[in-house]
Amino acid sequence: MIDKEVAGLIEMERHRQSELINLTASENYVSSDVMSALGSVLTNKYAEGIPSFRYYAGCDVIDKIENLALNRLLELFDSEAGNVQPHSGTQANMAVYFAVLNPGDCVLSLPTMSGGHLSHGSLVSFSGELYKFIHYSINDEGTIDYENVEYLAKKYRPKLIVCGASAYSRIIDFERFRKIADDVDALLMVDMAHIAGIVAAGLHPSPVPYADFITGTTQKTLRGPRGGFILCKQKYANAVNRAVFPGVQGGPLMNVVAAKAVCFAEAMTPEFKSYISKVLENAKAMSESFLSLDFDVVTGGTDNHLLVLDLSKFEFNGSQFTDMLEQVNIIVNKQSIPNDELGWKQTSGIRIGTAAMTTRGFGIHEFNKVVDLIELLVSNFEENKEYVKGEAIKLASDFPVYNCLVCN
Repeated sequence: MIDKEVAGLIEMERHRQSELINLTASENYVSSDVMSALGSVLTNKYAEGIPSFRYYAGCDVIDKIENLALNRLLELFDSEAGNVQPHSGTQANMAVYFAVLNPGDCVLSLPTMSGGHLSHGSLVSFSGELYKFIHYSINDEGTIDYENVEYLAKKYRPKLIVCGASAYSRIIDFERFRKIADDVDALLMVDMAHIAGIVAAGLHPSPVPYADFITGTTQKTLRGPRGGFILCKQKYANAVNRAVFPGVQGGPLMNVVAAKAVCFAEAMTPEFKSYISKVLENAKAMSESFLSLDFDVVTGGTDNHLLVLDLSKFEFNGSQFTDMLEQVNIIVNKQSIPNDELGWKQTSGIRIGTAAMTTRGFGIHEFNKVVDLIELLVSNFEENKEYVKGEAIKLASDFPVYNCLVCN
């Protein structure tokens, strides 16, 4: 790279990633094929519209690429229709809202504090400003209270019900949500951003038979580029396409669309299913290890790639513990817990995911060692932080980012 300043910063980030244990539940590492597509000449091409109906000339090859990505997406999830253009999961959600809602319409969803996403009606998001969101609750076990969902649906009769989350560790009963939606003549949208790869591998129930709309991201458990997608029933395809463009965004990032096509193909392989199986095994083992050391795990465990630790009994909050862990090269993110008494800036918990480090080759032994290192920090941070940091760097360095199987 000619620009030495930018090249130097990229190298700094490469080095940072190589020496840390990445437990961020929403991050992963892409394959070299995905990386190649992202850095291709496709970034030069404008392609507003959809294949065969573009607002720019010269899109013959671009149309083939987008059709390939879309067909692979539909095959991967056995869906009738969809759109691969959204730049993010939030923009995918926005497009669905724009397709079927009017400002002020009522929507039922999980609140951010209980694991929902900001775009599910948070007041700091466009969603909370434009629509009337009613939030269903979590029960004492930390899982969705389906009776409360049903009660609120009958009371408010929302136009749309949203299920899915960014920090929910248990299997979601999509069939139950479908029945509730049908009882009140509501549409059903599933946000499967976090679990898309698990659904693709057949290791989580699919929402496709039950939902009118499904949104997702490609960068988490699907192990693809940063971006979003939408699945829907065929009768909603035109409305969704119009909502994406010109509704909420301009031209698609065609280099990213091509990278999505690559990751969809990778997700159809036996190797990908084996990878997801390991992700789930590692998350369960990590949860059990934390519980054995008397940590509080929200819901008492996990059915997917993530878990949430409740830190209420400690002297530090989620934000402080996130900073403590970063000092020793272990990366997590602060996370609210159900009925959290602290605000989002502090939080009473942290969220941990196993997808990224499983890509790098971590197994149960390595994840359990990380739990032991975290326990050392909790017992005495100042006394143990230098030792823990050294061990974390050594462990991370034993599983290099760019020597991992998926990156070759």
